[in-house]
Order: sequence, then C-alpha cells, then structure tokens
Amino acid sequence: MRKSLCLIPSLICLAACVVPAFAQPTPETLHPRVVIVAYFEVGEDTGDRPGEMQFWVERDHLDRVIQVPGMTHVVRANAAGTEIAIAVGPGNIKPGINIMALGSDPRFDLRESHWLINGIAGISPADGTVGAAVWTDFVINGDLAKQIDPREIPSSWSDGFLSLDAVSPTDPKGGANWEDDVRRWTGDQAHANRRGNVIRMNIAQTKWAYELTRDTPLPEDPAMKTLRLRYKGQPGAASGPKVQMGANIATEIFWHGAKMDAWAHRWVTFETDGVAHLASTAMNDTGTMLALDALTRQGKADWNNALLLRTASNFDMPPTGTSPAANLASEKHGAYTAYLPALEAAYTVGHRVVAEWMK
Repeated sequence: MRKSLCLIPSLICLAACVVPAFAQPTPETLHPRVVIVAYFEVGEDTGDRPGEMQFWVERDHLDRVIQVPGMTHVVRANAAGTEIAIAVGPGNIKPGINIMALGSDPRFDLRESHWLINGIAGISPADGTVGAAVWTDFVINGDLAKQIDPREIPSSWSDGFLSLDAVSPTDPKGGANWEDDVRRWTGDQAHANRRGNVIRMNIAQTKWAYELTRDTPLPEDPAMKTLRLRYKGQPGAASGPKVQMGANIATEIFWHGAKMDAWAHRWVTFETDGVAHLASTAMNDTGTMLALDALTRQGKADWNNALLLRTASNFDMPPTGTSPAANLASEKHGAYTAYLPALEAAYTVGHRVVAEWMK
C-alpha cells in the first residue's frame, strides 16, 4: 500500500513534465530564397495607391501576414515562405533597426537568402533621366560630415561640407584609417570602411544583375519626356530611361537643387577616391547594408547576396528657369512625374533577377 502511494508524486511530476511539451508547438521556420526590401508603403499593402512594396505583394502573391517584434511594418510572405517582402523606412536609422529585428527572429532562417533592396530615387540629369533603373555599386552616407551653412562659408569654398577629419573641403581624408583609400580595395566581395560611410556592394553580383537586365525596355510617357527635354545640355537627359550602374548617396535630408547636385557629385568622388560616380540619391541604403553586414558577422545572413536597385522618380535639381523651391512644390512625395513608372521599373527589372534566384 505504501509502495503505490509513493508512486503518486512521481506520476504527478511526469504529467507536469509532459503536458507543456504538447501545449507549446514548435513554430514554423521559414527559409526564404528571396527577401524583397522596400522602404515605404503609402497606405495598405494591397488595393490602393502603391508604395514600393505593393507590386511585389500583389503580383508575387505574398498573402501571408507575419508580425515581427521590433519591426515597424508586417512581413509579407508567399504560401511556401520562399519569398518575403518588408518595408523598413524611412530614413537611414529605421532600416537598420528593422533588418536587425528580422534577422533576430528565430522563425526566419536567412543564411542563404538573396536580398533585393529596391526603392525610388532622385537622379541627376547629368547621369540619367526619370524612369531609369540603376544597379548600385557603391553607397555613400552623405550625413557623416561636418557642415557650415552656405551663407557663412569662405568665398573660396565650393560648398559647406567637410570630412569629419578636415578643416577645409580640400583636406584629404584621414583619421587613423577610418576612411581608407577605396582604390586599394581588392576582390569583388561586399566591403565597408571602418566608419561605415562608404559601402561597396558585391561587384560580381551587381555586374551579373546589370548584364541580365540591361536590355529591359523602360517606358517613357509624355509627361516624363516633356520634363526630360527641359534639361537641355544635360547628358543624362539626352535620351530616354534605361538600365544602368552607378553610386547612390544616402542622406536623411531630402535635398534639392543644382548646388546640392554639385556637392553630391563631389562628395561621392571624394569619399570613394574617384572610384565611384554618382547616379542616384536617396535616404536609406547605408542603414540597410550595415545591418546586413552585422547579420553576416553573426552568421545569420550573407550581405554578398544583396543587390540594390534604385529607380528614378524625379530629378534632383530643377530645369533651367525654375527655382529649387518651385520645383520641390511641383514634385511632391508620392506624386513625382515618374512615381508610378519608377515603381513599375523596379518590379520589371528586379523581378528578372528574382525569377533567377527562385529557380
């Protein structure tokens, strides 16, 4: 009798140990082949005026909605979980936070995922026209700098921007190898300097994407052509939109005007030691790429599998005879002359790459 009573606590303990195992099922782990990174959505993810993610959600049937702690927008996924899309902006800080939150969620195994980062951008009329699609080879953070208001700079200065280590715009880069000479970077792998303000995308991947898509026809509607023809004498605006390669400058400030355009060209050349040439202007990509670099170092992702595609929705300066302020008033966010064509170009060009990755 005592023996059977002694067994009762053991049976209770066994039941207590077994029940939670059945009450807590193991969550599904997704292994996406492709991660689509966008920066904003206007309203809903489907059915209304699109932002950068909507075409991907609707056309690739990303119908699943997944909440991720720490992310500011839901993750959209297809039924198999082989393709997901995220909206992580605006700015340079929020993308980094969102990407790290995604990479820290155990429901996503991103170690072999390919990343297509895509978004609309400004473009210099010296280098291209609205509706163009630019595969980015270098990303330069234009915010990591010293600045003196242009109304107070010495008359001999071209603009008020200086390197963090400088006292004049003509000073060379320096500062204990924080900004090493880009001309000495070897290989094709993704790379960033210690300061993180110059990032090279994986060059082999970028060239592969460009060669795959360079023949993609990009439409130009009458409004786009009329605008382009107002930029007389600008080589980039001499012909219609096309697929091209070039550098992207990322700043939290939406700047505009011919003087800022001149600064952006100078800054890209300066920070990359003449290796890269400006093509597009945006806000976000250094934050995204530095987060992917961090996840790569943690063994959770591979930033060499990332491509960056920027499609031009607007020019970064006004045509002759129009002031920067007046041009900004006419080219508003979500209503740029080439807003919808740029979104279409991002999907059309980008999907050719995604289709290869999904095979």
